[in-house]
Amino acid sequence: MDVRLPKTTRLDRIEVRRIRILPGHAAGLHVHNGSVLGSIVEGSVVYQVEGEQRSVLGPGEVFHEPEGARIARFDAGDEGVTFLAHFLLSAGQ
Repeated sequence: MDVRLPKTTRLDRIEVRRIRILPGHAAGLHVHNGSVLGSIVEGSVVYQVEGEQRSVLGPGEVFHEPEGARIARFDAGDEGVTFLAHFLLSAGQ
C-alpha cells in the first residue's frame, strides 16, 4: 500500500498497536483524527469507509483509515481478528 498524506499533515510520531477484536464484534461507526494504516495478522474483518464498497480483509492484507473519514464498518469475522494499526499522530495527539 502506498498512501499519500495531505501536505498539511504535521507528523510528530507514529503509535503502533496490536489489536484483537473478538469474533462477531464490530468497532462501530468511527472517525480518526489522524490517518491509520494497518495490516491483518490473524482472522478477518469486514472493512468499509462510508460511501465506498465493503471488503473482507484477511491475513497479510492492509487497510487505510483516512483522517476524518467515517469508517462505517470494521467488523471482526467469525474467528475474530488481530491486526497491527499504525496511528499517524501530530504533536499533542
